[in-house]
Amino acid sequence: MQMVATVLLVIVSIALIAVVLLQSGRSAGLSGAISGGAEQLVGKQKARGIDAVLIKATVVLAVLFFVLTVTVAYFL
Repeated sequence: MQMVATVLLVIVSIALIAVVLLQSGRSAGLSGAISGGAEQLVGKQKARGIDAVLIKATVVLAVLFFVLTVTVAYFL
């Protein structure tokens, strides 16, 4: 059981890294660095299309990562 959990943890870790790297940045370029803070204070923009899917995938993979980490630590 520990081996299965460890292998799943490695797979989820690699997938989580890939999903985070695929997400587009909130502020692109120098103009985003200057005005990015004001946009976040005024209101959040809803993610659409692939960004929404990547955000949901990040949340799911992060939860799986923590659950598998605790599982692997329990079996040690």
